[in-house]
Amino acid sequence: MPPIRLTEKDIILESITDGVFTVNLDWRITSFNRAAETITGVTRDEAIGQICSYVFRSTLCGSDCLLRKTMLSGEPLSNRGGYLLRGDGSRVPISVSTALLREADGTVIGGVEIFRDLSTVETLRRKITGSYTFSDIISRNHRMREIFSILPAIAQSPSTVLVEGESGTGKELVCRAIHTLSPRRNRPFVAINCGALPDTLLESELFGYKRGAFTDARTDKPGKFAAAEGGTILLDEIGDVSPALQIRLLRLLQERVYEPLGGTETVAADVRVLAATNRDIDELVHEGTMRSDLYYRLNVVRLNIPPLRDRKEDIPLLTQHFIERFNRLHGRDIQGISDDAMACLIAHDYPGNIRELENALEHAFVLCGGALILPTHLPEQIGRINGRPSHDTRLTMREIEKIAIEEAIRRNGGNKSAAARELAIGRSTLERKVKEYDIETIAPIAPE
Repeated sequence: MPPIRLTEKDIILESITDGVFTVNLDWRITSFNRAAETITGVTRDEAIGQICSYVFRSTLCGSDCLLRKTMLSGEPLSNRGGYLLRGDGSRVPISVSTALLREADGTVIGGVEIFRDLSTVETLRRKITGSYTFSDIISRNHRMREIFSILPAIAQSPSTVLVEGESGTGKELVCRAIHTLSPRRNRPFVAINCGALPDTLLESELFGYKRGAFTDARTDKPGKFAAAEGGTILLDEIGDVSPALQIRLLRLLQERVYEPLGGTETVAADVRVLAATNRDIDELVHEGTMRSDLYYRLNVVRLNIPPLRDRKEDIPLLTQHFIERFNRLHGRDIQGISDDAMACLIAHDYPGNIRELENALEHAFVLCGGALILPTHLPEQIGRINGRPSHDTRLTMREIEKIAIEEAIRRNGGNKSAAARELAIGRSTLERKVKEYDIETIAPIAPE
C-alpha cells in the first residue's frame, strides 16, 4: 500500500495542540487529528465513521450540542466552556468552537469542531490562586505582595493603622485581614463609614448616647466603640470627619476614654483603631481640614493600596474568583471567560477599581446564557477597546502575556530580575519569553 500523502492543511491540523474533528451531514466523523486522539483518549481509527456523540462525550452534547446549533443556524460558535468525559471516567475541562464545513462552491457538507484541553490552565489557576491569596485578598502584584509580607507583623502590634487607596481597592479587606491575624481576632470587628453620616449622627453612632441626650433618646444606646470593645474598629473615610468630631477622636486615641453623648462619666475603650481614606490625607492637613495632631495619631503605620489600573496582572485572578463566587450565588456553572473578553477587562482602566470589575462580571452573569463569558456580555464601556467592539481586536493570550511582560519590565526600570519576581516566574523563563516576543530592547518608564 503506497504511503498516504498529507496535504499542507493536514500537516497543520496534525501539528496544532487543539483537537479538531469534522462530521458529515449524517453526524459521522470524517477526520480526527492527533490532538483529538490525545485529549479524548480515542484513536483516529476508532473515531472515523462513528457518530460524533459516541466518541466526543461532553457536557456540550445532546440538547446543548454546539455543532448541531451551528448546523441549524449556520452561525459559528466560539470558546464555549464545558467538560469532556474520557473513557477512563475522568473529566477534562475544555473550550469548544464550531463552524460549518463547505465545498469550494459554498455547499454545506458537514461541520467542524475545535476543542482545547484546559486542564493545564485549570491546574495553573488553582496553583496561582492558592499562592496569591492572603485572607480574602487576591493579588500577585509586587506592591500588594509587599503588603502581604508585613501584615502579620502589623496585626500583632496594637498600633493605629492608616490605610489609603481609591474607592473600591479593598481597603476594608486589608483592615479585616489585620484584625483576623491579630490577638483580637476572637473579638468584634466593627466598621463605620464616617462619610455616610452627618456630624451629629456620626458622633452618637460612634460614642453612643444616654437617655434624654436629645428628644428621641428614650433609652441608653451604646455606640460603635462599645460594640467593638476588646476588638477592632475601622473608621472608614476618616478624611470626611469634621474638625469638631476630630477633637473627640483625638482624645480617644490619646487617653483611650470617651463619653457617650449626654453622659457625664468617661468610659474606657479597649479597642484597636484602624482608619481608611480615599482622599489625600497630607493635602487635607495642608488645607487645615484635618487636624495635624489627629493625623500624627492615625499615621503610626501607613499602607497605600494601589488601584486596579496599576495591578492589571491581578485581573485574571480576580475574574476567576468572582466567576466562582457568582456561580455559587446564582446556582450557575459558567466555566470561564473568552480571550477577547479577558482582553477587554485588561484594557479597561477601572476608575471604580475592584468593585467595578466585580459589577462588570455580575452584569455578564445576567446576560451570559452559555458556559463562557464573551465581550458582548460585558458592560458597553468595558466590552469595547479604543472605542471599537472587542471582536475587532482579537487579542490572543500570547499578546496579553507580551503586554504583561512589557509592563512589568517598564515598571521595574528595565530590571528583568525584578520583573521576573513580580511576575512570579524564573529569570530564565522571562529571558526566553523576552526573546520569543522580541522585546529585548524595551525602554524602562522614564522617572517623573
